[in-house]
Amino acid sequence: MDIANPQFRIQRRRRLRWSIAGGAVALVAVVVLVMRLGPALPVVERGSLWIDTVQQGQMLREVRATGTLVPRSSRWLAASTAAQVEQIKVWPGATVKPDTVLMTLANPAVEDALRNAQALVAAAEADVAAKRAELRSQLLDQRSALAQAESDYASAKVKADADATAAALHLIPDVQFRQGQIALKQLATRRDIERQRVAAFAGNMHAQLDAVQARLCQQQSNLELRQRQADALQVKAGIAGVLQEVAVQEGAQVAEGANLARVARPDVLIARLQVPEVQAKDVALGMPVSVDTHNGLVAGAVERIDPAVRDGSVQVDVRLDGKLPPGARPDLSVDGRIRVATLDHVLSVGRPASARADADITLFRLDPSSGIATRVPVRLGAASVDRVEIRRGLKAGDQVILSDTSQWDRYDRIRVK
Repeated sequence: MDIANPQFRIQRRRRLRWSIAGGAVALVAVVVLVMRLGPALPVVERGSLWIDTVQQGQMLREVRATGTLVPRSSRWLAASTAAQVEQIKVWPGATVKPDTVLMTLANPAVEDALRNAQALVAAAEADVAAKRAELRSQLLDQRSALAQAESDYASAKVKADADATAAALHLIPDVQFRQGQIALKQLATRRDIERQRVAAFAGNMHAQLDAVQARLCQQQSNLELRQRQADALQVKAGIAGVLQEVAVQEGAQVAEGANLARVARPDVLIARLQVPEVQAKDVALGMPVSVDTHNGLVAGAVERIDPAVRDGSVQVDVRLDGKLPPGARPDLSVDGRIRVATLDHVLSVGRPASARADADITLFRLDPSSGIATRVPVRLGAASVDRVEIRRGLKAGDQVILSDTSQWDRYDRIRVK
C-alpha cells in the first residue's frame, strides 16, 4: 500500500504561495506602468492640420481691409423743386456728356411762376421807361425856367447899364436908377435859384431812376431763378462720364433736393477700404497698399483717412498708382493690404487661429522624427494679416501646428501621422 509523504504536500503549498505572490507583484507592476503611461495619445491625420515652419528674417506687418472701387470724380444730381418724374431718357451704364438730358420732370407751378416772373419783368421795364420819360420832361421844364431867368437877368443887366450911364449924365431921375438896380438883383437871385433847382432835380432824377431800376433788377433776378427752375426740369448730366445710378422711377413724385441720378468718371478710380477700428490706429497717410481686384493686384498708397468711425470701421481712401486690370469698374469689391511696417531679423510664423498681438498662447511643436507634437508656451509679438512675430518659446526651423487645437486642450501631446 502507498504511504503519504508529508514533505510533498508542504512543497506543493509553498509553490502555490509563490505563484500567488508572483501574480500579485506582476499585477502591481502592470498597474504602476499603466498609471505612468497616462491616457492614450490622440492620433491626428497630417492632411487635416495646418503646419508651418518658424522662419528667421523679414516680416511685413500689414492690415487687411475690404472695400470697393469708387470714382474719384462723381456727382449726384438733385431736384431743384418738387416735381414728378415724367420720362427717364438714359439708363445706368450709358456714356453721357455734360449737356445730355437724363430725364424730364414736370411741375405746372414752376411753369406758372416763370410766366408770372416774365410779366413782372415786362411791367418793371415799362415802369423804368415811363419814369425816365417823365423825369426827362420835368428836367426840360426846369431847364426852360432857368433859360427864362437868365434871359430876364440879361435884359435887366443891359437896362441897368444904360440907366447907370444916363444917371451919370443926369438924364434920368436917381429913383429910376435905383429901381433898376433892385430889379437886377432880384433877377440875379432868381437866376441862381433856377440853377440850383436844375442841379437838385438832376440828382433827384438819378435817385428816382435808381429806385425803379432796382425794382427791375429784383424782378429780373426772380425771373432768372424761375428760369433756372424751369430749365432744371430737364435734368442734365453736368459732367462727361458714365451714368452710375438712377434713384427714381417714372411717375414718382420727388421732393426738392431729392437725389435723382449719379454720374461719375470711370477712368479715374480709387479704392475705398473699411479698416476695422481697432487696427485703424496703425494706418497713416502715404502707407503703401496692395489692392486685390480678384483679377490682379494694383499698387497704391493711403491718401485719406476718415476722422470718424462708422459701424465699427474707419473709411480709408487709397490712390491707385498701377494700371487697373480688365474688368475694373466702380463698385467692384476689392481686398486691400496696407503695409504698416517692415520688421527685420525677427522670428515669424503663420498666424495661428485666434492669435492676437502681444499675447501668450500655447502651440503644438511637431517632432518630425517621432511624429509627436508637444504643447509649448509661446510669447507673440507684432501681428500681421497672415503672420505673427515670435518673441519667445520657438526657434527657427521649428514646425508648429497653427490649426485650431481646442479639441485637444486636455492633452499635452498628440500623435501626427
